[in-house]
Amino acid sequence: MDFNLTKEQLMLIDSLRDMGKRENFAELAAKVDATGEFPHHLMPKYAEMGLLGMTLSPENGGVGESSLTAIIAIEELAKFSPMIAAPVFESNVGPVRVIDMFGTDAQKKSILPKVCKGEASVSVCMTEPEAGSDLTSLSTVAQEKDDFFLLNGKKCFITGGGAASHYLVYTRFGDIKGYKGIGALILEKGMKGFTFGKQEEFMGLRGMPSCDLYFDNVEVPRENLVIKAGDFGNLMLTFDIERCGNAAMCLGTAGGALDAAKAYAAKRMAFGRPICEFQDVQFAIADMAMKLDAARLLVYRAACGAGQGLPSIYEASMGKCYANEMVREVTDKAMQIFGGYGYSKEYPIERMLRDARAWGVAGGTLQMLRITMASMIFGRRFDQRK
Repeated sequence: MDFNLTKEQLMLIDSLRDMGKRENFAELAAKVDATGEFPHHLMPKYAEMGLLGMTLSPENGGVGESSLTAIIAIEELAKFSPMIAAPVFESNVGPVRVIDMFGTDAQKKSILPKVCKGEASVSVCMTEPEAGSDLTSLSTVAQEKDDFFLLNGKKCFITGGGAASHYLVYTRFGDIKGYKGIGALILEKGMKGFTFGKQEEFMGLRGMPSCDLYFDNVEVPRENLVIKAGDFGNLMLTFDIERCGNAAMCLGTAGGALDAAKAYAAKRMAFGRPICEFQDVQFAIADMAMKLDAARLLVYRAACGAGQGLPSIYEASMGKCYANEMVREVTDKAMQIFGGYGYSKEYPIERMLRDARAWGVAGGTLQMLRITMASMIFGRRFDQRK
């Protein structure tokens, strides 16, 4: 068991920190939050650095790096903002991995090289108004025709909605009930009958495109089938990798809040001395660091398993659940250390606290993650419908 990062991973961290200073990511993060405009100009820069699709197969434009390396990159960039880390997230641990692992050769050659160049992006489409945590109750349906699938339904809260070029749509095939009827199709933006709702306005993660998706008799070519009905497990296998990415966003946000709180506590004066000399502040900083390190170990453990092609549902669920709760606690403590200034938009803490709330809802709720872990602990499934 080796807890040390490789020389290459340490070099990656250094290069990302240098980029953060050079590109003034701290100022960019505040600007994105204020305007709600996604930083698209970063895409070619990330592509040039090899950050996009670094985990994808080399024969399709990727680098073949481990999932852990991508997690480290996401964490480092998310210290500034999840929006700044989002392109690295989506191109390495998002639905594009489903295409890389289970797609056809034609799908891979058509999509993956463009993702690595920053010319295309893939959005995952799972959540529906009546099917969030319970994905086996999806009502979006694909009816098999002669040479295409006729897709009808609606998705909601789809990250990347309206902005992404491709959409991996989880759907039910025909009348097959439960998880055995669920698979996935790839849709391209602009297909007839495929439309978008208005962009959502969220408490945090401002700048992240998100909207409803509508499918009205969309004719999806048969060659766009990625996961056939009955292979639902393959979708969830790659989704556990994505959950590691969700947790990495938490590590980054918490790390950014801890760094800011440390710097502020060292210079903020009260009663004639820096507040870092007061025991209560010391305890708060120590607790923040301890929780962050514990979450990092859990997430890295899960990411290492995913990097070997063997993501553990248990480890991914535990890492995400703990990181989701940790980031809320750490950003809250950071705001307390900043006092009134932490509540002001002149400082980054209030934005970090708002962003922190999102991750425990996205990618699997805390409740469902705990149910999953309990199932693993007891060695049996718990049917929530009973």
